[in-house]
Amino acid sequence: MIPAMPATASTARQASVTALRFGRVAAAGAVTALILFCGVWGSWGTAQHVMLTKGRERGTVRVTGCAEGVCSGPFTPASAGARARARVEIEGSVAVRPGTVYDVVLKPGSGDAVRSGPAGVLYAWVPLGGALLLASVVVAGGMRLVRPAWVLGLCGVGLLTAAFLALQ
Repeated sequence: MIPAMPATASTARQASVTALRFGRVAAAGAVTALILFCGVWGSWGTAQHVMLTKGRERGTVRVTGCAEGVCSGPFTPASAGARARARVEIEGSVAVRPGTVYDVVLKPGSGDAVRSGPAGVLYAWVPLGGALLLASVVVAGGMRLVRPAWVLGLCGVGLLTAAFLALQ
């Protein structure tokens, strides 16, 4: 170091590098938290009906037909207080086939059915699985935390794989 050069220049540079690093980690952490919150929020709309079934109408639906992303069929009650219905609707996806009987829970005040049981719970949390995968990329790239990123990614892959296998 040149004796005429003050030592504060190197200290100021270290401080700015530290501030930038902290800003990057804080921003990536905020984005990760937002992604995970949105994944839970997107899942909870369906998961609450599947997981908190006390007081809800439970039973089975035999899918008779599907049109425009919605399948329907007659509802047979299986819980006390549930009443039979000639037609309820369930979201038409690759996991719902006409002629098959599914365990369902009815959303309160409507004729909309949601799959119940282990397959329904896993299917309800699929948006969280996708959020875990996306968050793992942000944690690895923005925060430079490779091991936690692998944990998040493997949890997301595990949830999506379990849901896929349960719905078969």
